[in-house]
Amino acid sequence: MKIIGVTPDGSAAFSAPLAHGQDPEVLAFDLGYAIERPLDANRGPDLDIVLRVQVEPLSGQARPEPRLRGLDKGLVLDNVDPVVRQRVAAYAVVVSDRGLLATEYSDRTAVAERWGMPGGGIDDHEEPSRAVLREVAEETSQLIDLGGLIKIQTSHWIGRSPRAEIEDFHAVRLIYRGTCAAPTEPVVVDHGGTTESARWVPLTEWRQLRWTINWQQILGELLTPGD
Repeated sequence: MKIIGVTPDGSAAFSAPLAHGQDPEVLAFDLGYAIERPLDANRGPDLDIVLRVQVEPLSGQARPEPRLRGLDKGLVLDNVDPVVRQRVAAYAVVVSDRGLLATEYSDRTAVAERWGMPGGGIDDHEEPSRAVLREVAEETSQLIDLGGLIKIQTSHWIGRSPRAEIEDFHAVRLIYRGTCAAPTEPVVVDHGGTTESARWVPLTEWRQLRWTINWQQILGELLTPGD
């Protein structure tokens, strides 16, 4: 994955790969810039995902705190070389007149019975925006209108994957806004995957669900107090 920093006048400030475990805001800071907002994410000529962000030169900001690498409790790494994996996934925060579209994680994940937003891994050669539409349809059966890219969020940890491998895992999440003009009762189409169920949650009640830590933080930033 590559990140391109663009100044408000459209000039390219920097272009750099996002190394394994690296946080985009820390990367930009170390290159002399602060990220103002994400712009878009597309496949480049070499089919690598290229993330463009709007940046401004640093003006006294403190270096962002890097997200520390976590370690699953009780995991013993003696004589174990974790599989290094960077996964770029795309998600949508979808709202309609029925509320917020939420998905429940299945027991094929490490966060079974917790809730998040519809989305998932981007297939080889797939554009991130197409991945979001596909994942939303597979996990909830909803047809949505996709808005802009609104947030980039990363996590880095060592743990056991659903395939029982020990992974040094770097998750990069591209988060879009979405709307659904004709919401229906959500149905999980992709059976046997990471999604157990889906539902619309009234915006006044979203805090009542048992979200993953990452999604609770993200939604707290994206949804206004009055939602």
